Amino acid sequence: MKSPIEFLQCVLNELGTWCGTSTTRDLKKITGRYEHEGMSFLTISLPNLGKDFEKSLDQGFVGHDQFLGFSKTGRLPRLLGGFFDLVFDRRTGVLLDVPSIDAIFAIRQISLMFKKIELPCSDARLAAAMKRYIECEQEVRASDSSLETDRLKEFERIGRLLWADVLQEVDEDIYYQRIIPKHGPGATADKLKGNLKWRQVEWPERLDQEFPSGDFLIPNQRHHNVLLRLAYLEPGKERPVRVVPVPKTLETPRIIAVEPVAMQYMQQAIHARLQKAIDADNVANGLIGYASQIPNQEMARKGSRKGTLATLDLSEASDRVSNQHVRILTQNHPNLFRGVDACRSRKADVPGHGVIRLAKFASMGSALCFPMEAMVFCTIVFLGIQKELNHPLTKKEIASFLGKVRVYGDDIVVPVEFVQSVVTELEAFGLKVNVNKSFWSGKFRESCGKDYYDGHDVSIVRLRDEIPSRLKHVSQIVSLVSTRNQLYLKGMWESARYCDRVLESLIPYPVVSQESELLGRYSFLIESSSYEGDYKMDRYLHRPLVKGMVVDARLPKSQLDDVWALQKCLTLAELGKPSKDASSLAYGESQNAWVDALFGLPPEKVSHLERAGRPLAVNIKQRWASPY
Repeated sequence: MKSPIEFLQCVLNELGTWCGTSTTRDLKKITGRYEHEGMSFLTISLPNLGKDFEKSLDQGFVGHDQFLGFSKTGRLPRLLGGFFDLVFDRRTGVLLDVPSIDAIFAIRQISLMFKKIELPCSDARLAAAMKRYIECEQEVRASDSSLETDRLKEFERIGRLLWADVLQEVDEDIYYQRIIPKHGPGATADKLKGNLKWRQVEWPERLDQEFPSGDFLIPNQRHHNVLLRLAYLEPGKERPVRVVPVPKTLETPRIIAVEPVAMQYMQQAIHARLQKAIDADNVANGLIGYASQIPNQEMARKGSRKGTLATLDLSEASDRVSNQHVRILTQNHPNLFRGVDACRSRKADVPGHGVIRLAKFASMGSALCFPMEAMVFCTIVFLGIQKELNHPLTKKEIASFLGKVRVYGDDIVVPVEFVQSVVTELEAFGLKVNVNKSFWSGKFRESCGKDYYDGHDVSIVRLRDEIPSRLKHVSQIVSLVSTRNQLYLKGMWESARYCDRVLESLIPYPVVSQESELLGRYSFLIESSSYEGDYKMDRYLHRPLVKGMVVDARLPKSQLDDVWALQKCLTLAELGKPSKDASSLAYGESQNAWVDALFGLPPEKVSHLERAGRPLAVNIKQRWASPY
């Protein structure tokens, strides 16, 4: 792999030109520390500087406890000093009246660019993350036992005002069995992959009480004999979720829990119906709708410009939502209450700690984790607002906060005047506000991957993988193409040219539009570009074709037949109503294609009985294709 310092030099030089400052000493200092500390300097130490910078922007000055580990002149660090002088007064550390937006972007781009590069954590950091998972579980239990009765009663009341209509719709659909389960493409605790998930071999008894296997696993009762091979698990013998780390940053991994097949199957059914009910409710959709991050991002931009809205971020958000929180929200809807409880895993297998019983509702990995945590967080937010207003909220008052309050995962937007009360309530319920990523005092805001200062977009481009040096480094090539094009769209054209030089030495690299399937470089001049290298006209359509590389992520082979194939076809048909005339296909063309057409499945689902799951590896292959 190529050294990242050469790329960083290019970024430093370009941003130095933007801001009219020299970066020679910055490069020398960074190079020296990289040689001494390795990648941890770029992925941990330098991002710490970026976090302190963001906090300094929010509070309006540089504190004595900030930029530790970096030498200073006055209040400001010497590293990137030319940029810092355009934002803060070096003697006092106070934010300038009119700081340079370009310098703010430059400091963040340089310091945070490598933070989320996908590299494996050390064994010690993995062990520490698992230990923290156990500690978090203990803190959830302690929080449950310390919550006052009056606070819980108000939580239930406000939850009823917010979600009663939404939850009642789902409750009725569960009662009338109008929910449709399905399998996802991801990993499972059973380690079943692809179409093997449809061949259910286990079904917990408590799940069978609410969702009978005869109603949800087979097409109809004519096939009841296949259920004789099903193992019905007593509560004490249920399969626990499998706790695993996934890449997040080099400093710490993200911890998720892989659910058993049976649990995930029914979780998906409730999740789909819950999402539909939220989308149909104007108030709920305005407060926690999770189809798009754009509303949160726009509110963050508005908050940075007007100072009226704050952005809050929660640490270990999913792992701190107690099962008791969810039970209180759903207790007035008995079918939903029992359904959610039935498909919730109660135990987790934690590496190095064995199997433990869970007090949390669910970790990331459960299909119900995201919607349930959003409802819990939003309910607590309005508890904080009510406390500040000092009178009981009404449904009408809650609706008046549309456009001022919104929750997307662990990203929360609230009016600034309610921040302290909201933070107090969040912490009272055992949640942990990440003060390093929560902003309300100054003009900096961040939410859902977008960052703003005084209404200006200062979001950065991150390098997600190492820089490739050979054609076999497929994932790195795909990642660098994406990074290059993001840099180009940001106007960082010199840095984009560095990526171009690397990529041109590895693959055919044409100019393409953002809609093209080819791996290539974006250009604002594509309409007038003269195609270089391999170029020809399509024989059948009057359009140019260029030779380039496309991503080939083929699904693994996974055969499914018999009653399980019929069950999958019927399920997919119900999820996507008929939209294609089966009579246009001859049966002999392909049995799977004929079945797919019969049940209205889209073209990308063809051969779903032969291939399924997630690609085992991603490849790239050369072919002729349109650059548009």
